[in-house]
Amino acid sequence: MSRLYTGSLLVMMAALPACGRQLVEFSLTDAGGAGSTDGGGDAGGTGTGNPGGAACRLSAVALGSAGGLAVLAGSTVTSTGATSVTGDLGVSPGTAVTGFPPGVLIGARAGDPAAALAMGDLTTAYNDAAGRTLCPTTVAGNLGGQTLAPGLYKSTSSLEISSGDLTLDAQGDPDAVFLFQMASTLTTTSGRQVILSGGARAGNVFWQVGSSATLGTGSIFQGTIMADQAITMGTGAQLTGRLFARIAGISLDGNTIVMPAQQ
Repeated sequence: MSRLYTGSLLVMMAALPACGRQLVEFSLTDAGGAGSTDGGGDAGGTGTGNPGGAACRLSAVALGSAGGLAVLAGSTVTSTGATSVTGDLGVSPGTAVTGFPPGVLIGARAGDPAAALAMGDLTTAYNDAAGRTLCPTTVAGNLGGQTLAPGLYKSTSSLEISSGDLTLDAQGDPDAVFLFQMASTLTTTSGRQVILSGGARAGNVFWQVGSSATLGTGSIFQGTIMADQAITMGTGAQLTGRLFARIAGISLDGNTIVMPAQQ
């Protein structure tokens, strides 16, 4: 038996006299992150993510003109209390925007051509995010209490962040992308947080939601939420990212929304 080490790949070779061939065993001691080595598996545990290194590296979802907005809804945007939106707000094909003031924002585009263009670009971005298939990790239910590495996470039902906070660890790569696909709802309970570590950036975190999203009272969230239907932010919830609701409306209640820093 002979052994050959190439980086983190251990190759063991043994000659088989009966057939004149070699038996080759591969042992992946470090496949680009904790977790299974088949490109799938559970996301339950610290540092879990998509293995495979560069082969599984995701590109960011291109938002087009929608990326210039902090909030974009298909029907209405409604705010109660002292909501602060650091960025522009758009509605299309609807036109209703209420609660500003007392809410504060930079600018509103309600039913104008710019909002219509942004909504078209959002639909393209949503379909792109929903159609990604590169090295998916299957997840379900509660993501709270976990630390996840960059990659594609796919749920055939709903996702929530409830019993504990969710940490997204870019592992020293500021360009690392996190993409969460879910067939149904996204929910956070009161006070729960999405925490960025290891150089992770909110502008590289994307949540593709098959129906509606609800962020609980006082929760702190990161990334761009692209919901097919509605989005509701509970009282005092905070977001560094963007709120996009393709079909229905967005409801705000004394929230703080800050667009991600330019990258």
